[in-house]
Amino acid sequence: MTIPKEVKLILQKLKENNFQAFAVGGCVRDLILKRAPKDWDVATNATPEEIQKIFPDSFYENSFGTVGVKIKDNGNPLSAEILDPIQVIEVTTFRTESGYSDQRHPDAVKFALTVEEDLKRRDFTINAIALDEAGEFIDPYNGRADIKAKIIRAVGNADERFQEDALRLMRAVRLATELNFTLEPITLTAIRANAGLLKTISAERMRDELIKIINTPRAEAGIKLLEECQLLEFILPELREGIGVGQNLHHIYNVWEHNLGALRYTCEQEYSLAVRLAALLHDVGKPRSKRGDGKFSTFYAHEMIGAKMTARIMERLRFPGELADKITKLVRWHLFYYNVGEVTETSVRRLVANIGKENVEDLIKVREADRIGSGVPKAKPYKLRHLQFMIDKVARDPLSPKLLKMNGSDLMALLKIDPGPKVGMIINALMDEVLDEPTQNTKEYLEERASELAKLSEEELRALASAGKEKIKEEEEKEVGKIKQKHFVS
Repeated sequence: MTIPKEVKLILQKLKENNFQAFAVGGCVRDLILKRAPKDWDVATNATPEEIQKIFPDSFYENSFGTVGVKIKDNGNPLSAEILDPIQVIEVTTFRTESGYSDQRHPDAVKFALTVEEDLKRRDFTINAIALDEAGEFIDPYNGRADIKAKIIRAVGNADERFQEDALRLMRAVRLATELNFTLEPITLTAIRANAGLLKTISAERMRDELIKIINTPRAEAGIKLLEECQLLEFILPELREGIGVGQNLHHIYNVWEHNLGALRYTCEQEYSLAVRLAALLHDVGKPRSKRGDGKFSTFYAHEMIGAKMTARIMERLRFPGELADKITKLVRWHLFYYNVGEVTETSVRRLVANIGKENVEDLIKVREADRIGSGVPKAKPYKLRHLQFMIDKVARDPLSPKLLKMNGSDLMALLKIDPGPKVGMIINALMDEVLDEPTQNTKEYLEERASELAKLSEEELRALASAGKEKIKEEEEKEVGKIKQKHFVS
């Protein structure tokens, strides 16, 4: 375990001024787990005013006793000794809290005298550990033992902890998911008993915790644990509709299992948040669209129903507009039809137009997840690779005279000639030269060369134009061949 030099210096300077000081909370937990802490928090018995006297380059903009100490600005007494790229360290006066009328924030905050009093207000034992600059622990709730046992346990009375801050309900699940820990039985019981308190929490707060769960490698386990804790109905009730809903002969899993399997695949592949959420929600519309039962049941238009449900979920949880729109589109178009030899370039262009060129790769990833979530062994069969080839093919600019820095109108104006076969022949002859030497594709060169070509006989010009057409065809085939090779298609 190593406390960064700048954190240790803050602890030492507080101690030199006759104050107690400890690193506290998640950073200590992460050190014990040999994980890199995301941020550092220091607790002390110095008041905010006393902290600011010791660290003049700091700011105090709250009523909770937390001072932000800047550690890289000019004038900071620590600046000459900084090695690590930490910008601000929060230094908070020991405190106690009471009264949580909104199930989120304390109604009253009082400064405390000891670190033990401060640790008493923490959420879980693994976060209620203090560490001084000499490496000595203050661990009144045996948090280190719970870390060793991989247990999430509430500090003190579990019901009281969750009633103080209802977001802790989701945080317990998130920590268990991130760390691969289990919920201690009394803590689990308290979560279930207080699950309804989530209704008091803002959508933005729930969204942020959900995102953290989805972004972990164990997101599938996190969603299952939310359901086990009876929290999911307050976050994603639509997803629960798939529990126990059987599918048809094309699936071996029910809708709930299938959606979770799709999510698991996206985590294994380390795909983006948008792809993970789209995979989780891609069949959310199936329970509402189901007709019949058994292996011949149908789910007509479930992708459209699911897209509408997804849009409402995104709005309810206050997801940013651009991300919400992307996820909704991925759900809407995940069922695109594609069979080699049946689908035309026009239909592929239409698909790209519907989903957006920037979303095509992610749509393929959602389809992969859909397949693996259905129990098939191969994520990307030949026809998906062929679709990617077709998309790349129609998305690129084909080799044609349009690439020239001179068009037919320019040529007629230059040579003072009327429209006719001669214009096309000169353009094709120019293309032949430019494909061999791309640096010649300049307005100056093309004007000079066009003037020379115009003086040739019709027979000579036709031969050059024919060579140009063949060159275009040959180079186009090479480019298409490269795209085929990229996607391993014949």
